[in-house]
Amino acid sequence: MKTSIKSALLLSAVLSGSAMLATAPARAAAPVDSDTTVVLVHGAFADGSSWDQVIPLLQAKGVKVVAVQNPLSSLAADVAETQRVVDAQTGKVVLVGHSWGGAVITQAGSSDKIKALVYVAAFAPSEGESLGSVGKDYPTPPGIPTLKPAAAGGYIDLPSDSYIQNFAQDVPVARARVLATLQGLFPAKSFGEPITYAAWKNKPNYYIVANNDRMIDPGLERAFAKKLNAVTTTVNSSHVPMLSQPQVVADVIMNAVQR
Repeated sequence: MKTSIKSALLLSAVLSGSAMLATAPARAAAPVDSDTTVVLVHGAFADGSSWDQVIPLLQAKGVKVVAVQNPLSSLAADVAETQRVVDAQTGKVVLVGHSWGGAVITQAGSSDKIKALVYVAAFAPSEGESLGSVGKDYPTPPGIPTLKPAAAGGYIDLPSDSYIQNFAQDVPVARARVLATLQGLFPAKSFGEPITYAAWKNKPNYYIVANNDRMIDPGLERAFAKKLNAVTTTVNSSHVPMLSQPQVVADVIMNAVQR
């Protein structure tokens, strides 16, 4: 009888302990490398909202993300704005550039804070090269001849129809129209502004090649990736894989964060 009571008490204690364990709050997952901030740099004919599909995917992993809003008035101005954002971060930075933003991060990525550079269908010039000179040996992409003067002072933009057909052809048309409306005017002079510092020579590099790009020749993108000795990912996307295939882009950025 005493043994039965003891056994019952023991069983009760075990069950009570199990219940406590079952109802104890689960520990929150630790952020992935919380010391690293991802800084996103948009390209020409765009603004920071072009990253809005990638940002929540990174934030869901516990990563701090900041999107630069570049003035698109000159290479020097965009570089200065990007460097201000980088300087404001604590810890390491993964610097990500799309399109024209690749030239910006190439010039701006000199800080010791920079952990890696990620190029998304982006220009990656060497010292002395400009956007206008790097593609001279490659076919002219279909979207480039459609650029039109947009304002006094030598600014250009991409007409809405061409935006839909050449810039974001794999994005829903309604979204592409909105993106065309949000685009920033771009100074034509910037096609001739040379790079004076190539950060990719001193940093780990990642490159996403967009096979169906109609704004930068995909062959040129592959040449950039090879020159940078970059960890390369190839996607069958338009010029904006961060909008049409955001998970792929987020995964590449996460690889850079976790390196």
